[in-house]
Amino acid sequence: MGNVLFLFTNDLRLNDNQALASINHNDSILPVFIYDASFYTKPLGQASKVWLHHSLIDLKQLCTSLSFYKGSILEIVPLLVKKFTLEKVVVSEQFFPHEKSVIDQLSSILSSLRCQFNIINTSLLWHPNDVLKDDGTPYRVFTPFYKKGCLLADEPLEPILDKSYQFFSDLDSLSIDSFNFLPTHSWDKCLIKDWDISVKGAHKVLDRFLKEGIASYKDGRDFPGLQSVSRLSAYIRFGNISINQIWHYAKKIPSNKHRDHFLSELGWREFSYSLLYHFPAMTTQNLQVKFNAFPWQINKTNLRAWQQGMTGYPIVDAGMRELWQTGYMHNRIRMIVGSFLVKNLLIDWRYGESWFWDCLFDADLASNTASWQWVAGCGADAAPYFRIFNPVTQGQKFDSNGDYTLRFIPELKNLPKKYLFSPWEAPPDLLRELNITLGKTYPKPIVDLRDSRERALAAFQSLKEIS
Repeated sequence: MGNVLFLFTNDLRLNDNQALASINHNDSILPVFIYDASFYTKPLGQASKVWLHHSLIDLKQLCTSLSFYKGSILEIVPLLVKKFTLEKVVVSEQFFPHEKSVIDQLSSILSSLRCQFNIINTSLLWHPNDVLKDDGTPYRVFTPFYKKGCLLADEPLEPILDKSYQFFSDLDSLSIDSFNFLPTHSWDKCLIKDWDISVKGAHKVLDRFLKEGIASYKDGRDFPGLQSVSRLSAYIRFGNISINQIWHYAKKIPSNKHRDHFLSELGWREFSYSLLYHFPAMTTQNLQVKFNAFPWQINKTNLRAWQQGMTGYPIVDAGMRELWQTGYMHNRIRMIVGSFLVKNLLIDWRYGESWFWDCLFDADLASNTASWQWVAGCGADAAPYFRIFNPVTQGQKFDSNGDYTLRFIPELKNLPKKYLFSPWEAPPDLLRELNITLGKTYPKPIVDLRDSRERALAAFQSLKEIS
């Protein structure tokens, strides 16, 4: 029997926590969370801080011995090792560049203190080093990565349930409020009203999805007005629920196109992590270096209109307002607003990535970066440059009744559906009758779709000529 420190990071749960479960049942465990602003490859966005704040409140209720500290992990952990004569420190493996570097440095420090240090994967179904091509290099195309690299590898670990632990606490612990995660204005109250940010909440969301949403997932996931997506992304990002549990619970459903497509989407997350693990510069650099010569046009007025949901294209504006009001955006809409920014507006994908990073609850460095590079065409297995989402036809196809769009664009609620996604085409008399004044009650389009498409294609063509 010994004293062990368990360092919570992005695994904010007790249930099915492979790293925590690795500790001997006879050991006494000091559970800690250290807010070290310098730990992260990219400083936490504001929405992430809000989610983290409420996740820590929940974790403290589940583990009353949880102790909080603020400062350098590399300084605080060794101090705790000495203070409590700890024999071992256990932490979940980190896969992002700077976090990984800090953990590597901590390993050296603990070694000098003759303290055992265990690092265990709790975040991924398959370790990036275990999913490689036959020549030992990482995959850059999703389909072989998933079908050959993942599905032919060992099955992900079964969930570990209902394990008990012996915890003890530090009387010198700080309070959660000392981290100052919540904004000084009331934005966070609007964000969290539709969310149960807790381990229990995560399992409720999973249960609902497996009972109601997954049966129509493959087809329904493209329609933002339907309840066919899981909405688990933020819970996964902070470890309120384990990815292994989600995988195995979904696999209990007999194989069909909907279940299998959902599992493949979990595979896309694995692919994003693999890319970032093997190509750490992709957080700021184009994976395809030819895009370093791309002629971006940074129009700050257009960028601000996009951020505020004031582009004049209702499906785009609905998505951006959903993001600001809920900390979430439907995946189909993410592709539409992303394409609009980088192709119709020709604004560098890094501006979009940065805005999403600050506003999304599920802001995940690997998934966010890989997704933006995908839509811009500069990433791995990226969308072809000529694939430019038309926000009018996308809205008509995937939200024909306006159920999603009108939730966030109520100023167009009386407009006939045939004009909803192109209000500028409505007869002037009709607009006057409905008290809709483009440019006042709802913005005029900030760019012409045809002209901006041709400009984008010309810009991408210039890259082909360079290569």
